Formats: sequence, C-alpha cells, structure tokens
Amino acid sequence: MEEGKKETKRILVHSCCASCASYVLEHIKENFSPVAFFYNPNIHPQSEYLLRLNEMRALCNKLQVPLIEGPYNSDRWWDLIDPYKHLPERSERCRACYQMRLQETAILANEMKIDLFTTTLSVSPHKVYRWIEEIGRQLEADRGVRFHPEDFKKKDGFKKSVELSKRYGFTRQDYCGCYLSLSEAFEREKRKKKS
Repeated sequence: MEEGKKETKRILVHSCCASCASYVLEHIKENFSPVAFFYNPNIHPQSEYLLRLNEMRALCNKLQVPLIEGPYNSDRWWDLIDPYKHLPERSERCRACYQMRLQETAILANEMKIDLFTTTLSVSPHKVYRWIEEIGRQLEADRGVRFHPEDFKKKDGFKKSVELSKRYGFTRQDYCGCYLSLSEAFEREKRKKKS
C-alpha cells in the first residue's frame, strides 16, 4: 500500500439501474471501494433489461468501478413472485423481490470475501427502506457478511441521483422494472389522462 493512502474496505453494491447507482456509487466511494453487482431478474421486458445493463456498464466505466453482471433468471423471479402477483407495489410482492436480489448479493459478497454489501434500492422514494434494512440484517446473520444499512434517499440522495442521471444522459424509468409495476404505471397514466 502506498504511503499516505488509507486502505478502504470493499463493498458489493447491488445496483438496480444506472440512474439510482449514479449517486450511490459516487457517495459510497468516499469511504469504501465499491464493486457494483447488476442482478435484476425482475426487469421486463428483456429490451429494458439490456438498456439498464448497458447504462450500468457505461456508469461503471465512467466511475472506474468494477461491475459484476448477474444472471437474468426471470423464470426464477416469476416463480417467487407468483403468490403475490395480485398485490400492489410496496406490498409483500416487492419485499420478496428485495429479498431475492439482496440474498444473491450477500451470497456473492461472501464467496468473493468482500467485507460488506448494500443496495441502491434505498435511494428510491418508492421502496420501503425498513424492509431493505430488515432483510439486509437477517442476511448478515445468516451469511456472515456485514450489511451496510444506509437509506441513500436521505440528505437529498434521490434528488442528486436525478441530477446525475440527467447529466450522464441515463434513462429515468417510470416503473421499478417488473411487468407488474409496468402495468401499474400504464394504469396510472391512463387515469391521469382521463382526469
């Protein structure tokens, strides 16, 4: 290690999209050495998945953050979500989705001997941070890798992510990624046009 340089702990950051990750990765770099993990089998359709993945690649290249690309196992995601498909956003359906993605992040962090793990999900005002923290802490206990509990939307984190994603030219999606949230966004738009 170079003299005067402090050693920073590595952290595996589950990243849902470049728009959210833009602020989170820059912020995390202040105290940690991040590795981004793009694991989002919930994203539908596949063209949207590829758009988000390509934007993540561009962001990580720009920030010089290593990127690990997880598998796109959407069938496994559908099997997990099927019992909750009738429920709205911010319900048990979303909690199960957070669980799946955070679990894969914790498993990978453990395998790679990375000190900590976290997720960009908490930068969104549409996500339930309390659930993210509960899941993260449970996985910490189960998997033996520390969870970094930070609500990234605080201190204008969400606002900063919007500004950065505009500066970088990233897409600002109007749905979280899954087919069910896309249908809900479409219905909201229809209602808005009617009123």
